[in-house]
Formats: sequence, C-alpha cells, structure tokens
Amino acid sequence: MSRVAKNPITVPKGVEVTLAGGVSVKGPLGSISQPASPDVAVALNDGVLTFAPVGESIRANAMAGTMRALVNNMVQGVSKGFEKRLTLVGVGYRAQAQGDALNLTLGFSHPVVHKMPAGIKVETPTQTEIVIKGIDRQAVGQVAADVRAYRPPEPYKGKGVRYSDEVVIKKETKKK
Repeated sequence: MSRVAKNPITVPKGVEVTLAGGVSVKGPLGSISQPASPDVAVALNDGVLTFAPVGESIRANAMAGTMRALVNNMVQGVSKGFEKRLTLVGVGYRAQAQGDALNLTLGFSHPVVHKMPAGIKVETPTQTEIVIKGIDRQAVGQVAADVRAYRPPEPYKGKGVRYSDEVVIKKETKKK
C-alpha cells in the first residue's frame, strides 16, 4: 500500500465531507469536489478519512496515494485556502488588480491583462507584489505559473516575474 495513502485525513471542525459518486468537501471558504477513482475505496469514520486500494495492482496502489493527496488539498483549501506570492523585479514593472483582472506593465509595448478564472482572487499589496488566492491548489499554482510565464526572470540581471521565495542564480557576463 502507498505510504501516502496509509496516513488518514482528520476532517477539521466546520468542514463537511460527502462521499457520493466522488468526494465533495464543503467548508467556510467554499466547496470543491473530485470524482472518485474506481481503484480506490474511500471511507469516512468519526471525522477521519481513510483510503485503500481496491485490488493488488500497481495502478490501484498509486491512485490510493494520489486520491489521498488530492482530498487532503481539498480539505486544506476549504478550511484555510492557498496562496502564491509573486514579485516583480525590474525598472517600470508594475501590477495592478482590477476586479477579476490583473493589469501588468512588464516592459512590452502594450499592457498585459490577465483574466482570473472563477474561484481565484488576486491582490496587489504594492505595485511590485502579486498575491493569488483560492481554494483549489492546482488552479492557484497554474494561474501563478501563467502570470510568471509572461516575463520569467532572466539570468543576467534577474529582471522579470518570480515567486517570492524563488532564488534566481545570476550568470556572469561574457568577458572579451
């Protein structure tokens, strides 16, 4: 059995889990659902979720760990939420949140407008900081990666959009 699937998930107070045709999790920040894999048996007993593979196949074993990780992210998302922080490094690089859109000035001849998908909120505490929040971990990470892809950090000066905890190793310039 997968080592990840062996760890049960304790459901915190205020979070409601439903196991009908899949796994639905409802909490103070919202609700999210995931279709269940036929290779995994999910059980809810006294506020504890357990996952077990159905059969002895390698796929069932892998899917048990995957389902456990996905459901754990869902429980954390509806109770605490997820956030990614991005930093803009460069002269004149600015960001501004306007409703469900993020306006970026990244040194192009035109401003870049990134529309946020449903369930994702964006904030700009300063002009060079972006905070992306949501209950779906995958969606938050994907939006952050999409915004970073507009101008990834370049290796010589370090200019661009980077994660706040990202370390950019700079290259030495060419010598004659």
